[in-house]
Amino acid sequence: MEHWYATGSTIDSASAAEAGESAPTPKQQLRRFLRHLRHDLTTRPDWIPLVSGATLRADLLAGLTGASLVLPQGVAFAAIAGLPPEYGFYASIIPTIIAALLGSSWHAVSGATTALSALVFGALSGTFVPGSSEFIAAAISMAFLVGLFQLLLGLLRLGTLVDFVSHSVMTGFVTGAALLIATSQISHLLNLELPRPDEPLAFVSGLVQHIGETDLASLGVGLSAITVGLLVKRFAPRLPHYLIALLVATLVSAGLTYEGAALDTVGAIDSVLPVFVVPDFSPELLREIVSGSLAVAFVGLLEAVSIARAMAAKSGQMLDGNREFIGQGASNLVGAFFQAYPCSASFTRSAVNYESGARTPLAAIFSAVLLVAILLLVAPLFSYVPIAGLAGVILLVAWRLVNFKELRHIFSSSFAETLIAGVTFLCTVFISLEAAIYAGVILSLVLFLMRIAQPVIAVVAPDPKAPSRHLRSARIFDLEECPQLMVTAMHGPLYFGTVEATRRDFHRFRTERPSQKHILFMTPSSSEVDLPAAELLLEEARRRREQGGSLHLKIGSLRALNKLARFRVVRALGREYIHLSKRDAIAQIVPTLDPDVCANCTARIFRECEGQPKPEDRD
Repeated sequence: MEHWYATGSTIDSASAAEAGESAPTPKQQLRRFLRHLRHDLTTRPDWIPLVSGATLRADLLAGLTGASLVLPQGVAFAAIAGLPPEYGFYASIIPTIIAALLGSSWHAVSGATTALSALVFGALSGTFVPGSSEFIAAAISMAFLVGLFQLLLGLLRLGTLVDFVSHSVMTGFVTGAALLIATSQISHLLNLELPRPDEPLAFVSGLVQHIGETDLASLGVGLSAITVGLLVKRFAPRLPHYLIALLVATLVSAGLTYEGAALDTVGAIDSVLPVFVVPDFSPELLREIVSGSLAVAFVGLLEAVSIARAMAAKSGQMLDGNREFIGQGASNLVGAFFQAYPCSASFTRSAVNYESGARTPLAAIFSAVLLVAILLLVAPLFSYVPIAGLAGVILLVAWRLVNFKELRHIFSSSFAETLIAGVTFLCTVFISLEAAIYAGVILSLVLFLMRIAQPVIAVVAPDPKAPSRHLRSARIFDLEECPQLMVTAMHGPLYFGTVEATRRDFHRFRTERPSQKHILFMTPSSSEVDLPAAELLLEEARRRREQGGSLHLKIGSLRALNKLARFRVVRALGREYIHLSKRDAIAQIVPTLDPDVCANCTARIFRECEGQPKPEDRD
């Protein structure tokens, strides 16, 4: 049998790596980064060849449907964010267009969202008075910082970072945000002066004390919006139930006002079209909002990527995570100069966009353009919209935010995911939305690192019942082992985080199995090797040699082999101790085993054992 090391080809490449293929220089890394950057910024969108007369018609119809959906949502989301109603529309015009042009998803539609609106309010309301000019300026400047953070992550090609954050973070955050959103509308629904909902005990105490002062007219208007919204959603789900609920509440309010009731309304919208403004870049303001901006940026990316993936799963589109980051970052960055507060992909608008037959991102662009046209016609009517009716619509939005099916799945399937969702939820309700994001992300990463820091190293042996004598767990399948050679398979990465756990396993193998002086350590094909891991392998090889044994490595990839060569492991161990296949490894190791032990062995589990001394040879 011709072994890979005997031919000189592969080991020569590893030796070349050891001698000359060093880590990329800073200049090479910069050149590679600039090449990727040019690609990200100049690549033509992949949907342009799809545009035709048929797709334009489909996108135009989907855009009209999406624009009608923004009318009630824009007002509701702006109210959640603590902003005047027109800012909900501003966030659904320029940012929507930019995200559609520069993003990766064909069907995700960006704009104001419930989660980001709640997070913006939570991040700013402790410092600025909601609705004030200072609050508005801070929200716009926050959009700029959010876009800057997101754009940098995209340009640095860090789009895979969100893959390491558990989805349970978003589930816990959104559930907590839904509760805060709902409680924030109770005062508007009942027309009462109540403490802030982010002070739960004070809020509940105030509600109990003043519940008898409820304005029944206001309550009636809000309940009419809730009832109509639920009925339309139940029996005519394709109709815009938020818009219909708001229209009915407005009519009920008009009737009650005619009868003498005094009901507060949203008021006239100053301007339906955004204008060019330069955000406030004063150092004092930026220091106040930078921490919150980072949390908003991260939530926005999690929201956008999860929605884009959900849409891609339906359409079969291939997504580019980095390009999605760039699209979201650019939409917030540019939107800040047109009075937009932080935006992300909206699940409701994206789902409606897809279900309405959208074929390309032009549908999102059409929705933004048509929204402007519709607003120019209906803007005066918003002065009649009752605040209690809007509160009812927002309560519907909050209710739909809670994914009870997902919560049941998390609670029944994983304690770790339940812990992540629970901690994030509690931090959202009792501390702050900003702190909840950081707590959830940190806990998610800690649990992830704890999982991968506990690799499984299984002792395996050939299964005589399996085709080609496949290696399987000796313990689970009750397989015989070689008395001199232990074969192990590592499941998980071999890097600094798993070094101590692997060292403990090596020590246990040496103490519990002293007769198996030789070990074949197999790493997975995807495994990377860093310097601490390389040092551990050299340490284990030295200990084995001191006991009269040896350490053999089966490396899963040439990349890992080159790393070992760079760390001088190939030279220190010797070429004959490193292999690229388990077949060649066993063929090399078995002839080196103690023939006296082989002569007394009845296991004979390897094919190569046929060439070793047999018990009958002793006679």
